Amino acid sequence: MQAVQFDEHGDRDVIEYGEFEDPEPGRGEVLVEVKAGALNHLDIWTRKGMPALDLEMPHIPGSDCAGVVAETGPGATRFEEGDRVALLAGVPSEGHEFDHDGDPTLSPGFHIIGEHVRGVHAEYAALPESNLVEVPEHVDWVTAAASPLVFQTAWRMLIERGELQAGEDVLVLGASGGVGHAAVQIAEYTGAEVYATASSDEKLDYAEEVGADHTINYEEDDFAEEILEMTGGRGVDMVVDHIGAQTWQNSLKSLTKGGRLVTCGATTGGRPETDINRIFWNQLEVIGSTMATPSQANEVLDLVWEGELEPRVREVLPMSETDRAHEIIEEREGFGKVVVKPDSVYDA
Repeated sequence: MQAVQFDEHGDRDVIEYGEFEDPEPGRGEVLVEVKAGALNHLDIWTRKGMPALDLEMPHIPGSDCAGVVAETGPGATRFEEGDRVALLAGVPSEGHEFDHDGDPTLSPGFHIIGEHVRGVHAEYAALPESNLVEVPEHVDWVTAAASPLVFQTAWRMLIERGELQAGEDVLVLGASGGVGHAAVQIAEYTGAEVYATASSDEKLDYAEEVGADHTINYEEDDFAEEILEMTGGRGVDMVVDHIGAQTWQNSLKSLTKGGRLVTCGATTGGRPETDINRIFWNQLEVIGSTMATPSQANEVLDLVWEGELEPRVREVLPMSETDRAHEIIEEREGFGKVVVKPDSVYDA
């Protein structure tokens, strides 16, 4: 088969698209013919290399895909050949208490397909059937591939972990990115008053289109000062910060007393300076969140399949141009998700 791959960590020039050994489904797995995949900032960090990340090389990236079941492995009974499916990339450790009674994302061996093990940006992928969800016939492949990771992540972060309520004020940083634009939509769907930041007026217009009530251009204004002015000095009940080091202090400053900061990532670095005095005096909560449970993912994806929520897509490219797809994300071009399709189906 043809697959996106790299033999070493580095810049975009390490990415290749070429022949790779055909995968075979093992016990409890199905072979998926990939119709579309989508990128996340996670793919950038995986390519560059992260501390404690020890990958089998060559590595196939990609944590989002949708396609058709081509073959079922031994013991796989949930799906049949021809079924339309999408990937939920989080994999718990087998046999641990959290797998069966609690939260699989907290199991010690929890890992992500595409980050810790080979991913799905290829013509075929052998995947655990427990990590697949059914895609309705009316949902196109681009939507099915672009939705799972960002919407499940944003849903768990805002609704399950952050317990966002109607009428609360929420600030979403980086509203033009995948998780950011999903978070704006979920916050608006919940009935919150939504504040959003982005780096250009064009991106802020898009943020308003998907549900933001108030917008701030963080390239021109200090967003913490703007939030305090917009809220009459009160601050917001929740800040959604997946940016990290560059925004952390201002995120804390933007919160009202008793407010909560929810985070699922740190695209500008994971070791920010923090203000402990502000945290304890204002009784703030800092809440981490990773991926989602299957039931949480299904809940939000049902809203996507029904059209209540919608992934916005910046560009659709052939997998042979995955280096360009990485560039779009790294250079913060456009709004929403970047989707890649195997070259064999790109023009189909």
